[in-house]
Amino acid sequence: MSSPVAVTIHPSQFPQAIQKDLLQSLRSRCINHKFHYDSIKQTQKWFALHHAYSPSQKDTSCERAYANAFAFTTRVMAANRVQVVSLCCGDGSKEKNLIQRLKAPGKTLSYVPSDSSLVMALTAHHAASSFIPASRSHPLVCDLQATRDLPDVLKPFGEAGQRRLVTFFGTIHNYPPPLIAARLATLLGKGDLLLVGANMASAKDYSDAVRRIAKQYDNELTHDWLCTLLFDLGITASDGKAETVVERCPFKSGLLRIAIYFRFSRRCSLNLGIEKFHFRPGQRIRLFFSYRYTPELLRKLFRKHGISMLKQWASSSEEEGVFLCRRAVRKP
Repeated sequence: MSSPVAVTIHPSQFPQAIQKDLLQSLRSRCINHKFHYDSIKQTQKWFALHHAYSPSQKDTSCERAYANAFAFTTRVMAANRVQVVSLCCGDGSKEKNLIQRLKAPGKTLSYVPSDSSLVMALTAHHAASSFIPASRSHPLVCDLQATRDLPDVLKPFGEAGQRRLVTFFGTIHNYPPPLIAARLATLLGKGDLLLVGANMASAKDYSDAVRRIAKQYDNELTHDWLCTLLFDLGITASDGKAETVVERCPFKSGLLRIAIYFRFSRRCSLNLGIEKFHFRPGQRIRLFFSYRYTPELLRKLFRKHGISMLKQWASSSEEEGVFLCRRAVRKP
């Protein structure tokens, strides 16, 4: 029989904050990505999509890149006390493999699986339970984009002499580049490491590569998952359809992003509390975006925020990359 699990809920995921963020998403016509993982129904649809299309599930070279990254990281993380902080942990399957490698005689591990979704945080906690005692696993529910005090939130889970290994797999592309780089930088102290898994595009023909990749998003599982929020709020499939476009990054980073919009084909409305939202034919609401990095564009972004890359690995298609980083050493 399973035992109770203590979960920390950050104020960014308190009910009033969630309501405020949902209202803002509808007002701005730009859905906060966290609302695609909010219910059990949505997470189950994400699991199905991940299993069907994720490179980590289908591409052996992608799996090999992660395996090589984990093996190298295990060798260089020589501290006897290690805290693994997993941001946007999802199902925690990659973190489980990493923790299994890190576990060794004389090494004490603790784990903070963090996600905006309670279901995901608990799933990741359970995935690592064979290697991390329940007393040393601390699920954290927070909105990474809204959580400006994450270093303070993590302090109660830390220990003297402990080194931190921050993992951030398959999600960096869902955040504004300057914001997420700054968030990651705040978590790295001396001797800490950051392991990032990023969706990539070939640098040789970057623009064409992103447009080719965008076609992979035009499938029933992706559209069904992303439209679930709207449909649960009262929009119907006959009110419009999802469409995929490629856009330039508004932060002048040189990045391109794949975006999915729901375009309305007729007048409709929905109610959220006392507020009513109206949509006209031709209007769009953005459901999702995904930046596509190259190693150089990611290195340039990190460098601006005091993060340096130590080593990188990539799938044979160059559509998935893994990067080991640390806090940049300041020159005297």
